[in-house]
Amino acid sequence: MSKKAEFFYYVIPSVLAFALSGVYAIVDGFFIGNSIGDAGLAAINIAYPVTALLQALGTGIGMGGAVQYSIHRGKAQNGNPQDYFNTTILLLFSVCLLTMALLTLTIHPLLSAFGARGELLTMGEEYLRIIVLGAVFQIFGTGFIPLIRNMGGSMAAMYAMIAGFLTNIIFDYLLVWVLPYGLSGAAAATIIGQGVTMAVCICYFIKVRTGFSFPSLSAAKTAATSILRIALSPFGLTFSPNIILILMNKFAMLYGGEDAVACYAAIAYITMIIVLLLQGVGDGCQPLISRYYGQKAFAEVRETKRLAYVTAGFIALACMILLFAVRSDAAALFGASDTVQREVAEILPYFIAGFLFLAFVRVTTSGFYATEKNNFAYILVYAEPVMLFLLLLAVPRFWGITGIWIAAPLSQMITAGIALAAKKYDAAKSPLTNTYDSCNMES
Repeated sequence: MSKKAEFFYYVIPSVLAFALSGVYAIVDGFFIGNSIGDAGLAAINIAYPVTALLQALGTGIGMGGAVQYSIHRGKAQNGNPQDYFNTTILLLFSVCLLTMALLTLTIHPLLSAFGARGELLTMGEEYLRIIVLGAVFQIFGTGFIPLIRNMGGSMAAMYAMIAGFLTNIIFDYLLVWVLPYGLSGAAAATIIGQGVTMAVCICYFIKVRTGFSFPSLSAAKTAATSILRIALSPFGLTFSPNIILILMNKFAMLYGGEDAVACYAAIAYITMIIVLLLQGVGDGCQPLISRYYGQKAFAEVRETKRLAYVTAGFIALACMILLFAVRSDAAALFGASDTVQREVAEILPYFIAGFLFLAFVRVTTSGFYATEKNNFAYILVYAEPVMLFLLLLAVPRFWGITGIWIAAPLSQMITAGIALAAKKYDAAKSPLTNTYDSCNMES
C-alpha cells in the first residue's frame, strides 16, 4: 500500500466515524426540538457539556493510551505496548467511578453555573440524571475507539460508531416520539447507543485476542504518567468546543435571553458536525504519525501532516459553501420557531467564517500530541476558549448580541495565528524533523 493510500485508509473511516458522532450528537436535538420546541432545544444545549465531558474524558485517556501504544510498537522504541493497553483500561475504569460520584452530587449547581434558570434548569436536570447513570458506557465507548484505530482497526472503529449511532436513532424515536419520555428518553437513547458501541469494541478486542492483565505497579505508574501527559491534549481538543458552548450560552443568555440561547443551540448543532469532521482528519492521521515518529521516519511524518492539512482544508471549504447555501433552512431541522430560523440564517455566516482557521488548528494540534510535543498541544487546545472568553468580555459591550457572534470566528483566527507561530518555532528548534513541514506552511 502506498503512503497516500495508507493515509486515506486511516483517515476516511475516521472522518466518517466522526461525522456519525456529529450526527449522533444532534439526534437528541432533532427529536427533542421537534417534540418540545425551542425550550427543549435550549435545555438540552445547556446540559450537553456534561455529556461531552464524559465523552472527552474517554477520548482523552483512550487517545493517550493509543498514542503510546503506537509509538512503542515502533522499531526505535523500547517498552511493551501491552502495558499501555492494560493501563489505559484501568484508567478508564477509575475515571468512570470518580465522575459518576462527583457529577451525581453536582448536577444542579453545574447547570446553574451554565446559566440555566427555571424551566430550563428543571429540564436539564431531567436529562442529566440519566446521562450520569450511564457514564460507564460513555467513557468506555469513546475510550475504546482510538485504541482500536491504533491497532489497525479503523474500519472496526467506524462500524462500532455506526452501530451506536443507529441504536441511538431507534431509541430516540421510541422513547421521545412513540413513548412520551421527553428528555429522559433522549438521555436513555444516548447511553444505550454508547453501550452498543462499547460492546462492539469489546468484541473486536476478543477477536484479535488483545487480552488484559494487571500490569506491574512500576509498569503501570510509568505508563499512566505517559498516557495522562498526552491525554490532556485530546481531552481538551474534544471538550474545548463545549467550553465554548458554555461561554456562548452564558453570554447569549445575558445579552439576548432564552431566544438567543435557542438560536445558538441550532447553530451549535449545525457547526458541531464540521468541527468533528476536522477532528476526524486529525485523529485519523494520528496513528500513522505516531508510528512513523516511533520509527524515526520523519519524512513520512511530514508527508502525512501535509496530506492532513490539504484534506482538512478541502473539507472546511466544502462545508463553508454548503452551509452558506442552506443557511435559511438549516434551523428547521431542529423544529426551531420561524423567528429562530430567521435569526440563524443571519448569524450562521459569522461562524462559517472560522472553519478554515479551525481546520489548520485541529491538524496542527493533533500533529503535536501525536509526536509527544505536549506543551505546544496544550497551548493550542486551550487558546481558543481563552481567547473567546476575553473577546466576549469586550466585544459585546460595543455591538451587543452581534458582538457575541463576531467573537467566535475572531477567537479561531487568533488561535490559528498562535498555531502558525508554534509551528515555526518548533521548526526552528528541530530543523531535522520539521524543515519540510515548515516550508509547506510558509508556502
